[in-house]
Amino acid sequence: MDYSNIQKRYQFPRDFVWGAATASYQIEGAWDEDGRGLSTWDVFSREPGRVFEGHTGDVACDHYHRYKEDVALMKRIGIKNYRFSIAWPRILPRGEGEVNRKGLEFYSDLVDELLAAGIEPLVTLFHWDLPQALQENYEGWASRRTAELFADYVTVVVKALGDRVKRWATINEIMCFTILAHELDWHAPGGKRDKAYTNQTVHHALLGHGLALKAIREICPDAQVGIVENLNASWPYYNTEKDLQAARKAWKEMNAQRLFPLFTGEYDPTGFERHAGPLPRVEPGDMEIISQKMDFVAYNYYSCPPVRHADNEEGYEVVPVPQAYPRTAMDWPITPDALYWTLLFTKDFFGDIPVYIAENGMAAPDQVEEDGSVQDTDRVEYIKTHLRSCHRAIEDGANLKGYYVWSFMDNFEWAYGYSKRFGIVRVDYDTQKRTLKESGRYYSRVISENRVL
Repeated sequence: MDYSNIQKRYQFPRDFVWGAATASYQIEGAWDEDGRGLSTWDVFSREPGRVFEGHTGDVACDHYHRYKEDVALMKRIGIKNYRFSIAWPRILPRGEGEVNRKGLEFYSDLVDELLAAGIEPLVTLFHWDLPQALQENYEGWASRRTAELFADYVTVVVKALGDRVKRWATINEIMCFTILAHELDWHAPGGKRDKAYTNQTVHHALLGHGLALKAIREICPDAQVGIVENLNASWPYYNTEKDLQAARKAWKEMNAQRLFPLFTGEYDPTGFERHAGPLPRVEPGDMEIISQKMDFVAYNYYSCPPVRHADNEEGYEVVPVPQAYPRTAMDWPITPDALYWTLLFTKDFFGDIPVYIAENGMAAPDQVEEDGSVQDTDRVEYIKTHLRSCHRAIEDGANLKGYYVWSFMDNFEWAYGYSKRFGIVRVDYDTQKRTLKESGRYYSRVISENRVL
């Protein structure tokens, strides 16, 4: 039998973007060096009981001092694109006012190092580490002032790096510093509040995105600008017309709070109030700012349960994933079909906008062998199955342009501290030694051959 056609089945488009991703607070460390100000996560992680075993991002992966080593490792793996975030308090220690030149120099040096290694940066301008001073002075994202100051900060960064950085993401996962922070009290800055309060922080974050997009356009008209969202990736339980339409409706309604306003310029009251609560206060002109045209949309995808048709008011119901289903170390069910349907629903609702998977990966325990090698075949399988879903979606018309694995290396996993490992590179936190895992070797070959192996 000739297997050659089977081996070529999962070939990706020639210009497909392969990358890896990280975030500033999770890897940089150097929390009080070279003029960096306090972030909300610096303060939150020190509150007793907030983070696993009192872990903080004070040192993390020490990337601030080891970025040259890390970039060299990326180059060795064959990574051609790197998504990282900039720490707002490293640029403006109090969130506004005087610029910290040392902070700008670090990111400028990092960009130069990446470009010299043939690696294209995708820069995320906010990945949750809000300057603590803005939380204290303005109540953070509960205030419109924070959205305005975010645009000022973005202006500083883009003026400094825009001659070399061509692709920008304004904000990463609005849900995690609004809903998880205030409605659920799991993330910084914390402090449990009602849905009305939380929804206002979401609106201001969307406004901040729009103001930042406008600022980037004015400085670098040719730059590619988008946002990164962890949307609700509803998918049909059965491949029937009834379940498909139910999943499509659920996808729209469950993403009415954050994703759809970016494209439609309005909040859909039915979906919003059903899944998020009361609508936020909106000032004249807000929605026009929020819904400015983006060059791409990026998704962070990990897990989502299916939905099916139901004879209820909504017309659908969520199907709980059974405990026997394969799960990651985060106890998240592994559901690659949801990624496929999300890419198709994006095309359905928003047309041909380019899409990137900005994060996809799994927490898993590493098996460290006597020779020091790291076996993580469960992560290999996770990546493999999700890339197959990506490939299938492209074949069926999705405009997927790239994939960034989460994460380049193990790091501070927010409230889980260092207890969960997502990296394709293992970090020994005692010695800061980096070790390429089996998943890293696998991903290196995927990049090299531009296909799922």
